[in-house]
Amino acid sequence: MSVQIIHNPRCGKSRETLKLLESQGIRPDVRLYLDHPLSRVELEQIVGQLGIRAKDLLRTKEALYQELVAQHGEPDDATALAWMADHPRLMERPIVVAGGKARIGRPPETVLEIL
Repeated sequence: MSVQIIHNPRCGKSRETLKLLESQGIRPDVRLYLDHPLSRVELEQIVGQLGIRAKDLLRTKEALYQELVAQHGEPDDATALAWMADHPRLMERPIVVAGGKARIGRPPETVLEIL
């Protein structure tokens, strides 16, 4: 089974999740999403695999999020997808995708549910 981690190496939870996968003998495909952002279509797919609403994938404590809300109001799901496509740092991380399912690695052990 192919396993991908949508990863930010500067994030402690992301590093912990990658280390957890490796400790399980898994060598995931690592996507550095800040360098290679996800498209809106990819984001829609991941939201579906997570089984959540798009706006629930936003990092609401980010200053940029607060600025966007001040300018445009609370986002609906379509707006949330557009914001994450335009500003990848607004996306919650890490995300592990395997077997047509996805999990956010908060806490890191959550990703083991889909492996």
